[in-house]
Amino acid sequence: MTEKEQYQPPEVWEQPGDDGNQWASINRPVSGATHEKSRDVGEHGLQLYSLATPNGQKVTIMLEELLAAGVSEAEYDAWLINIGEGDQFSSGFVEVNPNSKIPALVDTTTTPQTHLFESGAILQYLANKFGKFIPADFAEKVACNNWLFWQMGSAPYLGGGFGHFYSYAPYPMEYPINRFTMEVKRQLDVLDKHLASNTYMAGESYSIADIAIWPWYGQLVLGRLYDAETFLQVADYHHVMRWAKMIDSRPAVKRGRLVNRTWGDEGQVPNRHSASDIDEVIKGND
Repeated sequence: MTEKEQYQPPEVWEQPGDDGNQWASINRPVSGATHEKSRDVGEHGLQLYSLATPNGQKVTIMLEELLAAGVSEAEYDAWLINIGEGDQFSSGFVEVNPNSKIPALVDTTTTPQTHLFESGAILQYLANKFGKFIPADFAEKVACNNWLFWQMGSAPYLGGGFGHFYSYAPYPMEYPINRFTMEVKRQLDVLDKHLASNTYMAGESYSIADIAIWPWYGQLVLGRLYDAETFLQVADYHHVMRWAKMIDSRPAVKRGRLVNRTWGDEGQVPNRHSASDIDEVIKGND
């Protein structure tokens, strides 16, 4: 076995000028706005600023589920934030989310207006505000929160870890791919064993825990993330697959996946201001 080339960290780290990463132009070691641009504001009480990544889909799926459940107060405007062009560093967006990550939500029906960021926090806020998709039973509510926070802590290993090194890194690197593949398969095994005896993540009730986990792990096993279903042998996780297909069939999930989407053949709704914006795309797909 030949000795592998060793990386020697410098005494003081400096950001490389171009590391070959397709996101290098927007990655930086400081926070704050890079340019002045006010936020767009529509007519509805909820104003969403996002992109149809898994984290963004959590919130649009939740909003569409609320509307499907008859909560008219959940009507919303969804504005596209193109992270490839640095929209998340505009002054208007940073005012809502100083962390410059999508999604961000503003509830204009409160005084003062409520600024929300981090997808899990947004899901909890909407569930509590409208009394939907969070179990009433105390034990199931605890389970819902357990799995919601599990997702927030686990998914970075899937996205920023496995997804980055498997799909986006400038060249294949054996150690990080092996490290994060092992972790993602462990996480899938955790989910599979839990779903073997539970219909949904919190038990028998569909909840924000499912809405948080499905865009990442459900779509992973359905072959929509990283083209890695064969590599990860996702068909082995039978209970995750059953759960993923069940949630994928929900009309509100199909609608939520389209919002703030600017790619793919399934349909694109870059900005959403009424149900008809989605209806027209779905009708065109039929």
